[in-house]
Amino acid sequence: MMTPRAILGLGLWLIPLSVAAGATPCANLTSLKLANTSITAAQSVAAGAFVPPGSSSPAPSILAVYKSLPAFCRVQGVMQPNSDSHIEFEVWLPESGWNGKYLAAGNGGFAGSISYATSPVSNIPGMANALLSGYATSSTDTGHQAGGTDARWALGHLEKVVDYGYRAIHETAEKSKTIIHAFYGDAPKHSYFSSCSNGGRQALMEAQRFPADYDGIIAGAPAYYFTHVLTGFIMDIQATEADPASYIPPAKLPAIESAALAACDQVDGLKDGLLDDPRKCHFDPTSLLCQGAETDRCLTQPQVAALQKIYKGARTSKGERIYSGFLPGAETGMGGWAAWITGGGPGKGAQYAFATQGGAYLVFQNAAWDYRAFQLDRDIKIADDTMGQRLNAIDPNLKAFHDRGGKLIFFHGWGDAALAPSETVDYYEKVIAKMGRKEAESFTRLYMVPGMQHCGGGPGPNSFGPQITAALERWVEQGAAPDRIVATKYKNAGDPSNGVDRTRPLCPYPQVARHQGSGSIEDAANFVCRTP
Repeated sequence: MMTPRAILGLGLWLIPLSVAAGATPCANLTSLKLANTSITAAQSVAAGAFVPPGSSSPAPSILAVYKSLPAFCRVQGVMQPNSDSHIEFEVWLPESGWNGKYLAAGNGGFAGSISYATSPVSNIPGMANALLSGYATSSTDTGHQAGGTDARWALGHLEKVVDYGYRAIHETAEKSKTIIHAFYGDAPKHSYFSSCSNGGRQALMEAQRFPADYDGIIAGAPAYYFTHVLTGFIMDIQATEADPASYIPPAKLPAIESAALAACDQVDGLKDGLLDDPRKCHFDPTSLLCQGAETDRCLTQPQVAALQKIYKGARTSKGERIYSGFLPGAETGMGGWAAWITGGGPGKGAQYAFATQGGAYLVFQNAAWDYRAFQLDRDIKIADDTMGQRLNAIDPNLKAFHDRGGKLIFFHGWGDAALAPSETVDYYEKVIAKMGRKEAESFTRLYMVPGMQHCGGGPGPNSFGPQITAALERWVEQGAAPDRIVATKYKNAGDPSNGVDRTRPLCPYPQVARHQGSGSIEDAANFVCRTP
C-alpha cells in the first residue's frame, strides 16, 4: 500500500533546508509581535503524535495521514483586525525537510473550523496533507466556530461576515508568512493556496483583492457568486418542496440518471457512462412521465416540472439568468443529488441547510426569514446590494495578479450537484473577455472533469490533487504551462491500495479528451486532448 507521504509527494524532492542564523525556536514564537494578533501557543509536536482538538475517531484514511506526520512546530493564534473579530488560525512548520514553500488550506461551507486534514486521495489539501509534502502550512476558522452549514454566528455581526467573506484568509496569509520567516530565518520562496467550494471562492477573493498574497492559486468548484449560489439553492427548494407533490425522492434518481445517459452518453462518441460536456445533453424529463401507476421508474407531472426547473436554473421573470441549472448524467452516488438537492427526505439536503441558514442569518439578517416568501425579481437585488461586496468574488479583472506573475488554475466537476459547473465556465470566459484570450491563457487554466461530483467523487476519474498541484508549481517556478493532467478513479476512493478503476486525461478548457480509436477506454494513455 502506498503511504500518504508517497501519495502526496507531488513528485517533488523534499530538500532539507538548513536553519538560518536568525531562526526563532518553536517555543519562543509566542513572543512574536504581530499587529492585532496574539500567539496563544507554540509547541513542538512529535512525529505521528498530533490529535485534532475535540476530535472523535477520524476515518481510517484520515487517521493514517495523522499517524504519518513528521515532527513539526504547531503555532496557534488569534487575530482581531476589528473589535468584533476573533479569528483563530494555526501555522504548522516542519522541523526538518521543509521544502522552502508555503501552502495554505481553505474552508468549505460556512467554515467555522480549521482544515486539519483530508483523505490521501482528496483534491483539496488540509494542513496535514500539506505538511506531509514538506510545506509550511496554515488554516483559519475564518472568525467563528460552528458547523459548516450553521450560519447563526453571522446574525447581527457584519464584521464577522467580512472576516468570513475575505478578511480572515488574507490576514492568515500575512501572519503565516511572518511566522514562517521567524521560525526558519527565511521567507518562503513561493506561496500557494488550494481549496474547493467555498474554498474556491476564497481562492478567487485572494486573486482579486490581495494579488500579492500567493504566487499560485487553485480554485476548485468556486462558490464565487455567493449571493447567486444561495438564490439558486432557494429556487431549487421552492421547486421541490414548496409543494409536497413536487418533491423527488432519492429512490427515483437512478431512473433519471439512466434516462439521461441513455439519451446522451454517446454524444461525445464514446459509450462510457460519462458526459464530457453535459451542456450538450438535451435530455427531456417529460420522457419519464408516469403513464400509469407511479413507481420509482417514472415521475409524476409535478416532479417533471420540478426537474425541469432544476435543470433550467434560477431566472427572473424576464428570463435573466441568476444562477445556472444543474446538469444531467451524475444524479446518483454519495456526492450526488441525494446529498445536495433532494436529501434523504424533504428538508434534509445540503442545499436546504445552506439556503435556509444562509438566507436567514447571513444574507438577509433576519432569523424569521422563510424561503417560501423569497421572490427572485425583488430579493436578488437586496441580496446583491447588502452582501455582494462582502461575499461575492466576481471581478474578472485579474490584471494585478497577472502582473506580479501569479498563476491560477480552476477545476470543476461536470457532475457537481452542489455548485453549478456552468458558472465556473462562465467566470473563466469573462476573464478571457476582460483581459483578452492570449493574456488570460498566459496565467489561467480551467479543467472541467467529466463525471466528477462536488470537488471529488462521482462515476468519472476524480482524483488528481497531487498532479494539479505539481502542475501549478511547475508553472510558477519553471514557467512550464500545464497541459493535460491525468485523473484517476480508484476502486475504493479512500484507499488506493485496492487498485485503479480507470484513468482519463483532464484537458485545458475548451479542449476535451478524445479516444484515439484503439486501446482500453479506461486508460488515459489512449486519449488525446482536442478542441471540439
